[in-house]
Amino acid sequence: MPFLGQDWRSPGQNWVKTEVGWKKTTADEKDNNVSVESFCKAEEEEECFNKENLLLSLSYDMAAKKRKKDIMNNNTKVPYFHREKWIYVHKGSTKERHGYCTLGEAFNRLDFCSAIKDTRRFNYVVRLLELIAKSKLPSLSGVAQKNYMNILERVVQKVLDDQQNVRPIKELLQMLYVSLCGLVQDMGKSVLVGNINTWLHRMENILQWHQQLDNIQIKRPTSTGMTLTALPVSLQLNIMQRLTDGRDLVSLGQVCPELGPLTEDRLLWKRLCQYHFTDRQIRKRLMVSDKGQLEWKKMYFKLSRCYPHREEYSDTLHFCTHCHILFWKDTNHPCTANNPESCTMALSPQDFINLFNF
Repeated sequence: MPFLGQDWRSPGQNWVKTEVGWKKTTADEKDNNVSVESFCKAEEEEECFNKENLLLSLSYDMAAKKRKKDIMNNNTKVPYFHREKWIYVHKGSTKERHGYCTLGEAFNRLDFCSAIKDTRRFNYVVRLLELIAKSKLPSLSGVAQKNYMNILERVVQKVLDDQQNVRPIKELLQMLYVSLCGLVQDMGKSVLVGNINTWLHRMENILQWHQQLDNIQIKRPTSTGMTLTALPVSLQLNIMQRLTDGRDLVSLGQVCPELGPLTEDRLLWKRLCQYHFTDRQIRKRLMVSDKGQLEWKKMYFKLSRCYPHREEYSDTLHFCTHCHILFWKDTNHPCTANNPESCTMALSPQDFINLFNF
């Protein structure tokens, strides 16, 4: 591989100064076209050439310093690349394709930028960012790591604008910051790609984003229509049953004291336990009160510390086992199977990560 430096000339080429400026010529062109007069002129202007060469080298140094400053300040943004609706996942070399598809390549090429704006896919992308922050960030390429931070910035900005999903994004930022604290200490061991100052600056950005989310003030709606507290009790319970996170029930009772007694309903917490956990898991963590009744609320939070919650998403990535194509649910892919639906499977965020473990 040739050396790439400030002098980009290839062998056999020279730079000759003409009336219109410097011109690149080959050795053959030099023998045929360059006259004695041009040599005399070049000799007379040798001193001027040295001065211009000095200025040129200074400009290169200034450009290099500016690029370094841009990297330090993270001002240069990487675009969201191809934004493709589907990609081919190849796990080995063939006559048609060389190499294999990595997690970083899929993360760069798939259309995650538009997925952030789609409410059906937002939670899916956030969960995927959590899994990458937990254990897969060092496996990404340098471009993919920077693209990860750019997408995360888009996610934070969307939460600040919509004033929704504040808690999961704060948890994501906290998890990422803790992971980076451990990874930065191992810099120099090929853990993270890039200068350590770049990652320290990114960690400062994470703290700033977390502070912005802490200072967010959710505005009350100005609508004068019917509120939740004005609905019948049966409808209030029906709405609460749609909540899949027990922390949302606790927050609802704290924000609205009128609904506090309803948020303690044993049936609500029982359904939450049965929704997220199996019967075997529930039997291992039974808690009985003095009255002989099961403490479903306490059991829920105890089970949450021991087992992961059930995950459901409105829209997910799908994988075709016939043509090995990864695509979003509502996009068509060029499948050659007779029945494409029979050979496609929905991927959870963890399944997406495991797809590239080879």
